[in-house]
Amino acid sequence: QVQLEESGGGSVQSGGSLRLSCAASGSIYGAYCMGWYRQAPGKERDGVAVIDSIGNTIYADSVKGRFTISQDNAKNSLYLQMNNLKPEDTAMYYCAASPAKYRWNVGNYCSGDYDYWGQGTQVTVSS
Repeated sequence: QVQLEESGGGSVQSGGSLRLSCAASGSIYGAYCMGWYRQAPGKERDGVAVIDSIGNTIYADSVKGRFTISQDNAKNSLYLQMNNLKPEDTAMYYCAASPAKYRWNVGNYCSGDYDYWGQGTQVTVSS
């Protein structure tokens, strides 16, 4: 069982930066995926960025070049550096974790669904 807690959200002006942190307790055996999701009012929860056990990353097109996901395994922490923030980035941001899935011809990979979620941290970007 993994518990996640986000922090670092807040209100910033368009073009500003923010760094979100996710502190994890517990661990996942073997390959894993960790990611950041966000949900704006009235909308579905969407993936923002994912990082796997060996450091591979993937980003939503909307945040490529602006956001950077990283992890500090020794500190059991996940981060999301958000630069050049836009009003459309306004959302509740959630940290997520899950064991990696496996297919013989693919190997380990991260799916769009996660088993563990944090409580969320609000990010508001004003224009």
